[in-house]
Amino acid sequence: MVREKNTPVFVAVVVSLLVGVGGAFAMETGPPKRVVSLLPSATEIVDALGESDALKGITVHDRLPITGGRRVVGSVFHPDVSAIKALLPDLVILSPQHEPLKDLLDASTRTISLEFTSIPQLSDAIRTLGTLFHREREARELIERIEGEVHLVREKLAKIPSRKRVMRFMGRRDTETVIAPGDDSFQNELIRLAGGTPPSLGRNGAIVPVSLDAWRTFDPEVLYGCGEDREVALSFFHQPGWRDVTAVRDGKVFYFPCDLTCRISIHTGTFLLWLASLLYDEEFSQPDALVRVERIEGKRELSVALPYVQSAEVVSSTIMDVQNKTLLVRFTEPLDVLSTLEGPKRRQRVVGNHASPPPLWSLSHRMGMAVWRERVLRTLGVSPREATLLFTGASMDHLSVQVKRRNGLTVYALVTAGAASNALRASKDEGSWEEPGTINIIIMTNRRLAPQAMARAVVTATEAKTAALQDLDVRSSYRGVRWQATGTGTDEIIVVSGKGGPSTMAGGHTRLGELIARAVYDGVREALAGQNGFVAERTVLWRLHERRLELSSLLPREVPNSALPTLERLLGKPRYASFLEMAFAVSDAWENGMVKDLEMFQRLAVVVMSEVAKECGRGEGEAILRTWVVRQDVPLPLAIALNAFLSGMFPTDEVIGGRRVEFPLDAEGIGEEAEDSLCSSLSPRGKRAGYPPW
Repeated sequence: MVREKNTPVFVAVVVSLLVGVGGAFAMETGPPKRVVSLLPSATEIVDALGESDALKGITVHDRLPITGGRRVVGSVFHPDVSAIKALLPDLVILSPQHEPLKDLLDASTRTISLEFTSIPQLSDAIRTLGTLFHREREARELIERIEGEVHLVREKLAKIPSRKRVMRFMGRRDTETVIAPGDDSFQNELIRLAGGTPPSLGRNGAIVPVSLDAWRTFDPEVLYGCGEDREVALSFFHQPGWRDVTAVRDGKVFYFPCDLTCRISIHTGTFLLWLASLLYDEEFSQPDALVRVERIEGKRELSVALPYVQSAEVVSSTIMDVQNKTLLVRFTEPLDVLSTLEGPKRRQRVVGNHASPPPLWSLSHRMGMAVWRERVLRTLGVSPREATLLFTGASMDHLSVQVKRRNGLTVYALVTAGAASNALRASKDEGSWEEPGTINIIIMTNRRLAPQAMARAVVTATEAKTAALQDLDVRSSYRGVRWQATGTGTDEIIVVSGKGGPSTMAGGHTRLGELIARAVYDGVREALAGQNGFVAERTVLWRLHERRLELSSLLPREVPNSALPTLERLLGKPRYASFLEMAFAVSDAWENGMVKDLEMFQRLAVVVMSEVAKECGRGEGEAILRTWVVRQDVPLPLAIALNAFLSGMFPTDEVIGGRRVEFPLDAEGIGEEAEDSLCSSLSPRGKRAGYPPW
């Protein structure tokens, strides 16, 4: 997470690392093996350096799998001291805002403080962690990649004389006005680096309110936000005055992943390219805008042991100035294929799956599919008439190659998958636009498939894909609070006819269909884990996030922010997390009409409420199940579960006639006794006891 500052504060830890005093590292101790990272940007660096196994403690904001002894230790804003200490870390990575936390850790616990409010700070942090983990070469390569992306943006912008007015807008469901970064925010610096002109609002800070007059005066040509900022657009951009600016009138309102907009990270260079490509999509699409030669840059071979496969490789290329990656499978002889994107095709020598990075998404759309396809294949040196290609926005770095064998049958499934932005539930979500594949699958076997078997293989693969999504509880991107996803709405499949003994059937009752289903199922799960962090071990806080239910947006106004760390800590306990996971499942059944009566579930909720109240030091009978969650889009079983937690946390007389919640605890700080209490973070003044509410 990033702290807003007016001037850069560069990471200054190398000296302390060398001298080995004050709890800092001496170089001869070797790289740390048990690391707790309270900063997602630092977590990503450690992972990119190849040291993810050392990360034993991460925050709820990270997407690394919670496996192999790794645990969640609270949020960036509300770290759980006892959870950190239980991991026996040999290094805790934190920010200057976490300084008071040091006094609560064991004296022998080593810490390192990093800040991420500028790209130079990012480079310093990468360099420092590279030294610490003895990964200097990897650190240099990572810095060079980021600096290269920033330089590329600068080169491309040099050909564009004018600059557009750009504003990052922010807000939440209950906001009373649009808010934006203050004049000293790093977010405005990112706008400048991407070629935009941010507003000058006359106020500094992480967020500042934007008046209607300031909104009209600046008249943004482009607006962008993330996450719940969409609620601001729904609330304000249809109202007179707010809707009467250029960006809203022209439909130039864009949304990005919050991990890109809200902090400096190893992905900031990609974000700058992406933002610049949206600001100047027309200019960047012109031939004279190119600054690099379009060509193949490298290849990575894959093992596909089928007699008719000549080669399988992932080809890296430069197209429209940025790196693209393409899976190409070449055959020893022409074969028939069935593509859900291009239809049935005869005598094809190549099948493939092309991954475009985010900066090219709008440019390739502007170009049109046919022109873009021809440009990609021309760069790769492949004849368009002899190739069948899929297209995806998922990274080819997370390509899953699955092979299943049984009784002489062999099935390969080559899968790329991403489902974080446009997953949907068929028959429920509305279709409004067209885009080729996000979950893309190529199926090859050691049999000669008849046309009907190829068509049935598509059905079998689709069923397996949907099973993987539902087993992972991947949610609809449009109404995730109510529905599981069945796909992304842009998925594509290629089935190759193949060579070998003839097969006319590929349904689920056949051995061939079984192997196809297993290969696709495993491939989708592996690809989604790499691309989006969709694993079974996701925390309940992430699963709430996937439903677009942030805890802060669920709490009524009467509840102060100090309730958040208590609720986060409570949901970090397996016992209570399991109850919320149960509520997820019951909610889906309730929404589908499979559950008719919630009386027994509500009784269980009362039991949970009583246990929470007991942990908070309240006697029996002091807690009554009340309605705290009032959002109408929250399914009733999930609302009951959340109400149980909140009712257990607060005495029955805390809200009377809308009066602000007051807390019974009178803690001046968090000591050894308090940190083991569930409600230790609640104070009479509604503040985080012991250190600020970051």
